Amino acid sequence: MEAKRQNPIKKLLSARGVGQVVTVLVGLVVLCIVFNLINPNFLGQRNVANLLRQIAPWIIIGIGQGYVLITANIDLSIGSVVGMSCMIIATMICNGAHPVVGIAVALAASLCTGILNGVLVAQFKLPPFVATLGTQTICRGVAQLVNNNMNTDGITGAKFGAAAKAMTNIFYYNKTLGIFNTFWIAVILWLIFNFILAYTRTGRHLYAIGSNSEAAKLSGVNVSLSIIKAYLVSSFCASVLGLIVCAQTGTGTTNAGTSYETFAVAASVIGGISTMGGTGILSGVLVGASVWAVMDNGLQMVGTQVGLKNVVVGLIVIVCVLLDVIRRTGMIGRKKN
Repeated sequence: MEAKRQNPIKKLLSARGVGQVVTVLVGLVVLCIVFNLINPNFLGQRNVANLLRQIAPWIIIGIGQGYVLITANIDLSIGSVVGMSCMIIATMICNGAHPVVGIAVALAASLCTGILNGVLVAQFKLPPFVATLGTQTICRGVAQLVNNNMNTDGITGAKFGAAAKAMTNIFYYNKTLGIFNTFWIAVILWLIFNFILAYTRTGRHLYAIGSNSEAAKLSGVNVSLSIIKAYLVSSFCASVLGLIVCAQTGTGTTNAGTSYETFAVAASVIGGISTMGGTGILSGVLVGASVWAVMDNGLQMVGTQVGLKNVVVGLIVIVCVLLDVIRRTGMIGRKKN
């Protein structure tokens, strides 16, 4: 008992996934210091406010992707669901619907996608890469079809323009306590889904499935239902982000959300959520999303080309996944026969 009381920090670091999060957090602090030394405006009040707003989208889709990765699956449709949600909301508003109606329809379409993903993967046993690649294409097609393959007009000029303007302000432009509402939305979603993952039976089931789905099934876990729930969380988060993108641009664009599945994986994996399932905590998404946003913002402030930024972030994702595979398979230190 005394030993445990004397080492509370060691006990904390030994908890599931915490050590990885702390390691990445140290790297995040170093990145912030380096970028601020290069450009003192990096940690200025204005840039920090914008940086927090930049982090928010990656937190939101990182939460959804994190849930799916913990079950040892993946969701490649998440970016297209963002685009579909954005286009449905904007198109309906431009055609005279109230924003609330457009949001409800977009959410329903997104959740249907999540159910379809879960059913294909859990019940029909399709490889998640194949299943979600298919729904990725379907959702992108829906995003293009809803307005005849054209971007929409500005939503604030529609019949319910005042309500649409209020929507853009609430979800993107307004601030609360000096911080953009977009960040607070991400924090609220994180608090809700972190609680579910860390403190409820649903969360325990997701970890059990990711560790060993057959053992989880023998223990009485409804594997199919749990996987469907994970994909529902992913689609819900993507739908919320589609709303935020629509509020940001004030229009619907057919290419909204393109490549966001990559950013979602990056936020999760950099934060320590394993692509092999069963490990990682949602706090890692906060840190992983922050690393991604800081890298993007910092490299932009120092005048780095877009191509180089993508190369750097891609390399970081590969290294994080490689280290996770090495750690999980024990490749380092294995004796050759």
